[in-house]
Amino acid sequence: MKPFLVILSLLPILAAPLAGADRPPNIVLIMVDDLGYGDLGCYGAPDLRTPHIDALFAAGMRFDEFYANCPVCSPTRASLMTGLYPDFAGVPGVIRTPQPDRPSSWGHLRDTPALPAVLGAAGYHTALVGKWHLGLEAPNRPTDRGFDHFHGWLGDMMDDYYTHRRHGINYMRRGTATIEPEGHATDLFSQWAGEYIAARASGHPNQPFFLYLAYNAPHTPIQPPEDWFRKVKAREAGITDARARLVALIEHMDHGIGRVMEVIREHDLAGETLVVFTSDNGGQSNVAARNAPLRGGKQEMWEGGLRVGTCATWPGTIAAGSRSAYRGITMDLYPTLAEVAGATVPHPVHGRSFLPVLLGKSAELPPRDLVWVRLEGGRKYGGLPYHAIRRGDFKLLRNTPFEPYQLFNLAEDPGEEHPIPEAKARRTYNDLFNALMLHINHAGRVPWQRAEP
Repeated sequence: MKPFLVILSLLPILAAPLAGADRPPNIVLIMVDDLGYGDLGCYGAPDLRTPHIDALFAAGMRFDEFYANCPVCSPTRASLMTGLYPDFAGVPGVIRTPQPDRPSSWGHLRDTPALPAVLGAAGYHTALVGKWHLGLEAPNRPTDRGFDHFHGWLGDMMDDYYTHRRHGINYMRRGTATIEPEGHATDLFSQWAGEYIAARASGHPNQPFFLYLAYNAPHTPIQPPEDWFRKVKAREAGITDARARLVALIEHMDHGIGRVMEVIREHDLAGETLVVFTSDNGGQSNVAARNAPLRGGKQEMWEGGLRVGTCATWPGTIAAGSRSAYRGITMDLYPTLAEVAGATVPHPVHGRSFLPVLLGKSAELPPRDLVWVRLEGGRKYGGLPYHAIRRGDFKLLRNTPFEPYQLFNLAEDPGEEHPIPEAKARRTYNDLFNALMLHINHAGRVPWQRAEP
């Protein structure tokens, strides 16, 4: 297999259906946080109703094998912003708010052109509403990395969806200014996203915009509004309180996404807006997330930690009700959205554009390996990375640095229940292991800690 680096053309590419348009489309990218693969109505959740997200999937293309770049938050977000594997982006692990008693942060975003800067250079107005999680200070705040507008949360998780604090510190910002908004974070992000879209539609109708709407939900704490929790408990006989709270938090977020989509419709933007929905990783199993029919969940290299429900909707351009077996990954969104925008990609990236797939074209994309890495501290991980690699139907993985690798054939064993003994597939095992070592070796050139001043 060839080395992982894929160099895109540095010339702007405009999709054929846009050639006659006055301008490229608006782009709304919705990334939710820790959503279980099976925690949508359209993915078979028996106790959960997500009509607005389901409608997005029905109106566009659903991807059956789309992956996050990592089973935890920051690395996936770094891949989205750079088009690179997380360890090449300088974020092999989670960037956290400081804790005085132990090292807690395992990444520092590399200085490469971020997605909003690339789209901004192509004429887009760019905004992030919601969670950033890639740095708390210059030069790695959203407005440092190309966003014209930021209204949201700088940090990792919130300790409370209403008070908006982490370790007692307020990381809510508008631009770089600290703010004290009142209300549930999900409601605030939905409201701010709608206000941004309305302002752009009314005040700047001829300039395309890129809105990255990143919800904290349904990340812990599992804290839905109480009336949403009571509604689920009354509706679902026998549901546990833990599951009911998670269901309510997801349904509350779905309602907010519905409000955002309504603003798009109210301003007649639907036909000129590409909407992408995805998650940063799988659901957290110990808070009652449903990743069925996949094994595992957040933090794990099983499919349940990595595969995420993903769709793209663009009325009149992407066929409604379509499905794709394209094996995509978060870092592919960078070159795909750049191509949609007709933007120049100024540096080599690992992701590749799947715009032809969205347009229903029969473009043959060559096979490739997919690699996952996470670096983490604590006794379970010891400050060491753990990995997975997929080539075709075969996947080699381990879930801590201290356990042996296991090999699976996902076509024959989609539940990853029956590891193939190394002796029975030695060549495949060795080939995947060597490819993984090559990736690790090359990524080791990239620092992941901020240099001392």
